[in-house]
Amino acid sequence: MAEPAREPVLAGSAPVVELRTPRPPVGSTPVRPRRRLRRSESRAAYLFIAPWLVGFLVFTAGPMLMSLWISTTDYSMVGTTRSVGLANYAELVSDARVGKSLANTFVYAAISVPVGMVVALSLALLLSKVGRAAGFFRTAFYLPVVTPGVAAGALFLVLLNGQRGLVNRVLSWVGIHGPNWTTDPAWMKPSLAFVSVWTVGGSIVIYLAALRAVPVQLQEAAMLDGAGAVRRFLHVTLPMISGSVFFTAITHTIAALQMFDQAYTMFYGPQQKATASDESLVYMVYLFQNAFQFFRMGFASAMAWLLFLIILAITAVQLLVGRRFVYYEGDRP
Repeated sequence: MAEPAREPVLAGSAPVVELRTPRPPVGSTPVRPRRRLRRSESRAAYLFIAPWLVGFLVFTAGPMLMSLWISTTDYSMVGTTRSVGLANYAELVSDARVGKSLANTFVYAAISVPVGMVVALSLALLLSKVGRAAGFFRTAFYLPVVTPGVAAGALFLVLLNGQRGLVNRVLSWVGIHGPNWTTDPAWMKPSLAFVSVWTVGGSIVIYLAALRAVPVQLQEAAMLDGAGAVRRFLHVTLPMISGSVFFTAITHTIAALQMFDQAYTMFYGPQQKATASDESLVYMVYLFQNAFQFFRMGFASAMAWLLFLIILAITAVQLLVGRRFVYYEGDRP
């Protein structure tokens, strides 16, 4: 293409300098439209998370702040409310049943968390070896998760009956005299832990997905090196699924410390109040009693915040331990 004719430059005159605005590279977006695009994307993002944000503020953050204020009062729902400062928190130390319920809850968690994780991992290992029927068993194991806890508590109250329960009847077939699961103080917390195994279906699904993500090459390399099934599990499988194990350890611990419905149904229902014992008193049941039976909302709110701090501390310790023992695929040595 021929260049356009230029005007001649006269001798002795200053050259004419033509200023041109540099053109942006081909395919690039100008600065202002790019900023407008970012603002538009940000507005769309906030619009999408607005339902969750509103729900969190209304149903989580708001009630938490309200309970924090109530914990500094003698709020009882039936009389006038006055501020009592930290008196409710001081009573937590002096109330013997608070310490007893915390001890029972810790014992229950110490039994139920490892037992539930071992059972879930064992069933997931078995499911990983099943062929076409894996979908059926996966659904069957997960169904108890969606069963209401009250229904499960009522079911196991019948199954664990010391005289006519099915569990003791089956044990008698092999010559074992079963205990009084729901009336013997020594067996109340183990019976609750036994019931908690009923709802490990969610962990089974998590473990099964983690097991299927373990590279086959690692298993084959370990087999070529002469490692047996136990050594392959301990040195190959378990490190590769440690992230899932760590996640379920945290969730199981939190669920165990907040356990309420099954304990209340089995030991504090209308038919069990006469035989209720402090050995079966878990923390959430005592919190419920103070809030809705004794109408001591201020003290119950203080109990709730104490449990929140305990869970926060235990989770922080678990996170610190997890940094050392948990392996993630993206980690580099």
